[in-house]
Amino acid sequence: MSKETFLRELLERMSIREKAGQLNLLTGTMDATGMKHSDDLAEKIRSGDCGAVLNVYTPEATRALQQLALSGPRRIPLLFGYDVIHGHRTIFPIPLAMACSWNMELLERCARAAATEAAADGLHWVFSPMVDISHDPRWGRVAEGAGEDPWLGAKIAAAMVRGYQGDDLGHPTSVVACVKHFALYGAPMGGRDYHTVDMSRRAMEDTYFPPYRAAVDAGARTVMTSFNDIDGIPASGNRWLLKELLRDRWKFQGWIVTDYTAVTEMKNHGTAASDGDAARQSLDAGVDMDMVSEAFLNHLPELVESGAVSESQLDAAVMRVLETKWDLGLFSDAYARCGGEIQIHHPAPEHRRLAREAARESIVLLKNDRGVLPLAKHGTLAIIGPLADSSRDMLGSWIAAGNETDAVSVYQGIRQALGGHEKVIHAKGCEMETEDDGLLAEAVRAASHADHVILVVGESWQMSGEAASRSNIRLAKCQRRLAKRILKTGKPCVLVTMSGRPLELSSEDAKFHTILHAWQLGTEGGNALADIIFGDAAPVGKLTMGFPRSVGQLPMTYREKPTGRPFDAEIQYSSKYLDVGNDALYPFGHGLTYGEMEIRDLSLSSPVMKTGETLTISVEVGNSQGHPVTETFQLYLRDLVASVTRPLKELRGYQRVTLAPGETRTISFPIRDTELAFLGRDLKPVVEPGEFEVMVGTCSTKVSRARFNLI
Repeated sequence: MSKETFLRELLERMSIREKAGQLNLLTGTMDATGMKHSDDLAEKIRSGDCGAVLNVYTPEATRALQQLALSGPRRIPLLFGYDVIHGHRTIFPIPLAMACSWNMELLERCARAAATEAAADGLHWVFSPMVDISHDPRWGRVAEGAGEDPWLGAKIAAAMVRGYQGDDLGHPTSVVACVKHFALYGAPMGGRDYHTVDMSRRAMEDTYFPPYRAAVDAGARTVMTSFNDIDGIPASGNRWLLKELLRDRWKFQGWIVTDYTAVTEMKNHGTAASDGDAARQSLDAGVDMDMVSEAFLNHLPELVESGAVSESQLDAAVMRVLETKWDLGLFSDAYARCGGEIQIHHPAPEHRRLAREAARESIVLLKNDRGVLPLAKHGTLAIIGPLADSSRDMLGSWIAAGNETDAVSVYQGIRQALGGHEKVIHAKGCEMETEDDGLLAEAVRAASHADHVILVVGESWQMSGEAASRSNIRLAKCQRRLAKRILKTGKPCVLVTMSGRPLELSSEDAKFHTILHAWQLGTEGGNALADIIFGDAAPVGKLTMGFPRSVGQLPMTYREKPTGRPFDAEIQYSSKYLDVGNDALYPFGHGLTYGEMEIRDLSLSSPVMKTGETLTISVEVGNSQGHPVTETFQLYLRDLVASVTRPLKELRGYQRVTLAPGETRTISFPIRDTELAFLGRDLKPVVEPGEFEVMVGTCSTKVSRARFNLI
């Protein structure tokens, strides 16, 4: 029997309540990811009042609940979902860190490994990738995204979807991807989670929508609504967003799920009078599944009976959910992912190797003025700081089924790298946010007896992620005090910062010669850091979100638009602050390595580009170091005169290049006129003739420039 025939006949046999049950996503108790819990889960599954479950995993647990579903009146299998954000059992670096690798093939492999582990644990559905663009690191969920750039964010979103879903959704190692949070969730006012979002259609289209669209175009089967409102209408009840844009314009064929209790939260927004009213608005707007609030289950039957909701609307939503269950193979074998057929012994060596590779490429060398790094593997090392030997903080937020006992701390990684042959001293120095004179004195003694100090400071895992916005993103006062005392010892010191967001490090930048930003690197973080610190691997990470000089600059982005009074330090009435520069402390694209390549020549294949033709931008790069050097060269474009204001620069390409000592190479970036397109005054794509500037460099602020004309 064909899929269409089977599902249509099944739908015709179902009661209105059974249909509503398929749109009811409930939570188990193996994790807590929201404030509301689902009561009587087993009974609701048995009676057909539940179509999917989150926060339940392992073959044993999912099989037990699947058996309940198959004992129900229609024998419709459950779908199991979970927040697999950066790994399931093996934890990879947080997404913002992995984005700094600028390595799409690596990101896809990490998503594939996570999918394999999740599927082996009985899961069918992962609530990832989070593709929200953000310009404000005060927002804690920047940890889960790709940073500030929509072009790069779109490429990362597509790579993650491909990794999770694979070539065949029915394959036992594939899982359904869920693109979130649709839409604009990364731009809350003041960087405060769940807060109001207010922006123009142009900002939506130019900056925030591209990664969502790329994920949809890559075949993502589900999309999750955001908590915020859009133009005054909550996303979960926004018909323009979910139907007119997502389904009609973007041709999205999958199904839409809300975030945790977002349906009933429409009452708090002040746009729904009751749970039933919220359920009606959400289904009418295009939502297919209600996460945890149970408003669909409790109110859709009466809404259909009263005529407030048509049964055809309900049927369309149910059919989309059933089609995904069919494509996953659940109607042919409901136990395919909970029968233990996929055997993975944790921690899986091949996944740990991948996690170490991903962590190495995620680390960003912010500063290395005196060439302190890499360190030689001899002498005495003092590993100091509240994060120096913290395995749990290495993992970051959203660690799914990860286990902190599997994670390698900085101290453990360095000891292992030295093989016990050199002396390694550990001292905490302070607690995360509180001073301790005894710990401080111990740390100063350790530093005094060492040849080099590695000072590890930053954020604990609870200080970023969901519901973890911060108005102050500096290091805690006790950590700054510790840093000051360690510097007073005069010992060469490498500052390692760990966090889930860019930090405000202006004070540290003024005092330390060497700063390595490690983010939260996952299971193999300590080993990866040791690889970088001792030069067994060179840092290649490039920031995908700038670090501000002051929190007062936020929100900020390198893609800012020109003003009528551009910055000029000598002119009073220009766009600037009186107390700090306009630019980032560490800008988008920044990231040093061991050694430096030179850009010796930038040339264009022609000073004129004709419509429909390709222009080639070439640059000669050379390595005058005595060792191989790897660098990522970035291409930026600017439309100098257009019918609407355009950013001062926009990323449009990049290449990672490795050169042997003394080697010179010419690298090329071909561009077509389609890459010069933008949304005109009518918000429709247009390519306008005129003068363009091309910029190639090692970050968004260190570039060589040339110009051409499009005719």
